[in-house]
Amino acid sequence: MNAYELIARKRDGLPLGEDEIRFLVAGHLRDEVKDYQMSAFLMATAIRGMTGPETVALTRAMMESGRVFDFRSPGGPVIDKHSTGGVGDKISLPLVPIAAECGLRVPMISGRSLGATGGTLDKLESIPGMRTDLEPARFENLVAELGACFGSQTADIVPADRRLYALRDATATVESIPLIVSSILSKKFAEGIRGVVIDVKCGSGAFTRTFREARELSSALEATGSVMEIPVKTIITTMDEPLGLAVGNALEVEEAIRILEGRGPADAVALTHRLVAEMLLLGGLVEDLGRGEVLARGAVESGHALERFVRIVSAQGGRLEMTRAGYGLPRAPVMRPLTAGSGGFVSRIDARAVGETVRALGGGRFRTDDSIDPRVGIILRKKCGDEVAAGEVLLEIHASRDEAAERAERSLIGAIDVSREPVERAPLVLTDD
Repeated sequence: MNAYELIARKRDGLPLGEDEIRFLVAGHLRDEVKDYQMSAFLMATAIRGMTGPETVALTRAMMESGRVFDFRSPGGPVIDKHSTGGVGDKISLPLVPIAAECGLRVPMISGRSLGATGGTLDKLESIPGMRTDLEPARFENLVAELGACFGSQTADIVPADRRLYALRDATATVESIPLIVSSILSKKFAEGIRGVVIDVKCGSGAFTRTFREARELSSALEATGSVMEIPVKTIITTMDEPLGLAVGNALEVEEAIRILEGRGPADAVALTHRLVAEMLLLGGLVEDLGRGEVLARGAVESGHALERFVRIVSAQGGRLEMTRAGYGLPRAPVMRPLTAGSGGFVSRIDARAVGETVRALGGGRFRTDDSIDPRVGIILRKKCGDEVAAGEVLLEIHASRDEAAERAERSLIGAIDVSREPVERAPLVLTDD
């Protein structure tokens, strides 16, 4: 085998065997298959696609490129959750302690911001002192002690994905469905899980803009999991407006804590409970989603899920001040409201525009080495379908400087529409099998 011939075959639309895909992945990690060769292979894959067996082979080769955890110690089922990324999607933060409180073990390895969408690790690291770069032994111990923890991808966990993703990000091959599937599932399956629930976002603020694309990705994820004998359950949810009210790292952590306190925004609360219920059903702890949602609400109402979140954060070095306003999280020095020019009903909030504005404020990255300002962001005061009066606040911009707030205000003026007629709210979950 040699890389040149395999690239040419993929370019011509011919399928590769498992040994050939393993050859490419292993060779790239040893620098025998050069970056320019692997980039050519990724582009050929993005154009030609992959068969189901090829996608499985790539997923398995990437998963086995590093350490694979094995949680065999006594405890609840090991089930994780993943989201394909959306604006304001902070659901993993409250979900993990709720799921653990309901009897699951959740070894969550998360990612950083990508484009207009925020990253769970960046949100968590806005908590002073919070560490997510855990050694494998520490990661395992926290799952055993607390039922869950938040970790990051280290050098010995799916190293092939780290290398390939950097190339995909630089070669316009991020959106390829086989490459998305192998990237997501290789990381999740390396956690040693027994199943995963995946929230596939669909809309202007997501990578999959149309329902057809989201359905295709969902089907590929579930089919790959089935062949690898690890159950994958997907649900498709809307991402045409931001999820919840807060967009921006520290602001989203604050909102996640409010969800755990039982006073979060309705859409974020509903999705959190639904995804926990899906995890409980997948783990065999409940017989139907209704019972799962009852357990999720009970974990919040008892206060135990919030207590577990604080314990997890503390065990990972984080410092929250639960009796202070804002919980001791960093705050931006400038706050500027954006008001409605006319009265009516909010008919559109462009999720991508909001996400890109937060990124421009410093809340996301344009290059991998960019630093993030955890303080900045946007808080929505109205959602689609809400009635608004002329002069009423639509949203608040949290910025580091007045000039940045002014630029953000200009970029957001066209991102929100107000209609004279009432607007029906879009359903949160687009698939309910």
